[in-house]
Amino acid sequence: MSEERKVVASREYVISLRRAYVVSRTKRAKYAVGLIRRFVARHLKVEPSAVKIGQKLNMELWSRGIEKPPRRVRVSVEKYSDGTALVELKE
Repeated sequence: MSEERKVVASREYVISLRRAYVVSRTKRAKYAVGLIRRFVARHLKVEPSAVKIGQKLNMELWSRGIEKPPRRVRVSVEKYSDGTALVELKE
């Protein structure tokens, strides 16, 4: 009845977060998370709500606080057969 999740696609991207610096200082890190979700949704053809951000990537985005997220991040993305995608920080 329940099928096992299988990796359909695995890719690596460098995502520019430059557009996060257009919004107010107190919303930048949160906006950067949204940028990553929309980028992955567009490139892997999944819903933005189905994109999961990994813990290490989240820590990297928030490491310098809400006002100064990184300008770009290198990520690895896996798309699963159930229509979800997992985004992890590439090390």
